[in-house]
Amino acid sequence: LILLIRETRHPPTAASALPQLHGQCYDNSGDAELRVTAMLELGSPLEMIQLLQTPWEERFKICLSLVKLLFYLAHSPLGSIALLDFQPRQFVMVDGNLKVTDMDDASTEELSCKEDKDCTLDFPTKSFPLKCSVAGKCEGINEKKNLFNAYRYFFTYLLPHSAPPALRPLLSDILNATGDLRYGINETLRAFEKVLHLYKSGQSLECTWSVSPDSLFLSPDYVSLKGFRTVEGEGHKCWPSYSHLGCLLSIHSAEEAAAICNSQLHCHSFIVTQHRTWTGRPLASFQSSWTDLVPDTNAVVYIKRSASSGERL
Repeated sequence: LILLIRETRHPPTAASALPQLHGQCYDNSGDAELRVTAMLELGSPLEMIQLLQTPWEERFKICLSLVKLLFYLAHSPLGSIALLDFQPRQFVMVDGNLKVTDMDDASTEELSCKEDKDCTLDFPTKSFPLKCSVAGKCEGINEKKNLFNAYRYFFTYLLPHSAPPALRPLLSDILNATGDLRYGINETLRAFEKVLHLYKSGQSLECTWSVSPDSLFLSPDYVSLKGFRTVEGEGHKCWPSYSHLGCLLSIHSAEEAAAICNSQLHCHSFIVTQHRTWTGRPLASFQSSWTDLVPDTNAVVYIKRSASSGERL
C-alpha cells in the first residue's frame, strides 16, 4: 500500500480514491510481516444502507470515484493490480469521497496459463472464459476481477435507484455491460464520463430548457420575489433529500425546480439556494406551507400563484 500511494502521488484519476499517507514507522524487532506501520488519513466506514438513502448524485460520485481508481489500478506503473479481497469494508468515506484503505491483499500477479481453458474467472454466480496470451498470462484477469466486483458490490445497489429518468437507459447499459464483462475499465470510464456530462449540462432532463441555473425564471404560474428567502426550518419532506429536515434537491435550473414543485401535491414554493453540489448544480429548497420571508440579496423565492392567492406578500 505504501509503495502504491508513493507511485500514485500525482495521477488525477486515482488521487481522489487513494488515502493520504501521513507517515510510516519501521520496527525491526517484531514479526517480519508487521515491521512497517503506515499512518493514513481517517475515514468513516462505508455504510451501504446509509448510502442508499442519499441523493442519486452522491451515489453516482462514489461509483465514478471507484471507476477512476480501477482505471488507474489497471494501468499502474506496478502493472495491473487486483484487489483480491474486494469488499465494501475495504473502503471509507472522507469528506464525502470514497477512499480505499485496505490493500494488503492487492496483487500484480496474473494467472499463468498454457491455453485458453486455463483462464476461467470464477465468481459465486458467474464464470467468465478469458484468453491466454502469448506471454502465458490470462489476459486482463486482474482488471476484469476488479470490475465485476465493482458491479456486484457497488453499481447494482447505487446506480439505478432514483436515477434521472432520461439517464436510466445509459445506466442500464453500464450495468449490463459490466455485469457481463463486455466492457473493460476503459469503456466503463468513458460511459461514466458520458453520464456525468449529460447530467451536468442538463441534457439528461426529459425536457430541454434554455434557462441557465443562475437566470431569473419567469412563469405565469409563479410569483417571483427577488431579494428574499424563506426562513429555514422543518417543512416539506421528500426523498432522497440533501436535508433530513426538509426537501432540498439538486436542480439544473429554476425551470426544473418549478417542474418538480408542480409534480409534488403539497409543494407551495421553492427557493434556489447559493449552495452547489460537486457537479456545480444548485440546490433548491421546496416548501409546502407559507413561511416568513427574510431579506437576502442573493436569493429569489418562487411562489405558486394558486398558493399565493389570498396570502399577504
